[in-house]
Amino acid sequence: MDNLLKRSVLQVEELDIFYGSFQAVRNVSFDVKAGEIFGLLGPNGAGKTSTLSAIEGLLKPQSGNITVAGFSIKDKPLHVRANLGVQLQATSFQPELSIVEILKLYAGIHAVEMNDEKLKAILANIKLEDAGSKRFGQLSGGQQQRVSLVIAMIHEPRLLLLDEPTSGLDPQSRRQLWERMEALREKDHGIVLTTHSMEEAEAVCDRIAIIDHGQIINIDTPAALIEKHRNDPEVIGASRKGKITLEDVFIGLTGKAIRS
Repeated sequence: MDNLLKRSVLQVEELDIFYGSFQAVRNVSFDVKAGEIFGLLGPNGAGKTSTLSAIEGLLKPQSGNITVAGFSIKDKPLHVRANLGVQLQATSFQPELSIVEILKLYAGIHAVEMNDEKLKAILANIKLEDAGSKRFGQLSGGQQQRVSLVIAMIHEPRLLLLDEPTSGLDPQSRRQLWERMEALREKDHGIVLTTHSMEEAEAVCDRIAIIDHGQIINIDTPAALIEKHRNDPEVIGASRKGKITLEDVFIGLTGKAIRS
């Protein structure tokens, strides 16, 4: 079934977030369908982290509503959390614990049954079948990201938030994570991905929202965004290769200035 015909696993409606008198997020609205990888892209300070924090329930917006798997975060926050998984750029699991101990710990937190057979299947799936007793602190960056993605999905949430999950990974580890995201999409999980890699966004995202100065300035497929803006003077001026890329569109829409 086409993603456009599938029901939303995330709805963000008219979100406003203030820090004192500063408005970090302005009237932000978007939705994510089941079986969709949705990219939320923007420069530093654009409002991405504040938006994600509101979805996670870590901060309360001044106005607007967030619905996950049909549950409003205002009325059913525990139901939202039960349907939500989060993988951060840097995940600080206890470094002295083994992979098996971490899996059992988080399975217990989510009341998920975890027997030896299931443990073996999980380890085999993430290509760590011979490393179950290895301490988390001894793992490579790519191995740690594989474990953290499994933990985020251990309760099979409808929605997964991935905050720059491939930052610092080598090309092989990054490709493996892309494949795992695509496998989750095939199982109808909705995914929100933040990344500073336009190559990554263009490769894996079904749709993209570009946010800047707290506002959504465009939502569309990567190909449609490129086609829509390929003749913009700012986009042409940002191009360094002749062929217009998503990075050119992103720079053209958000500017060349470095954000702190």
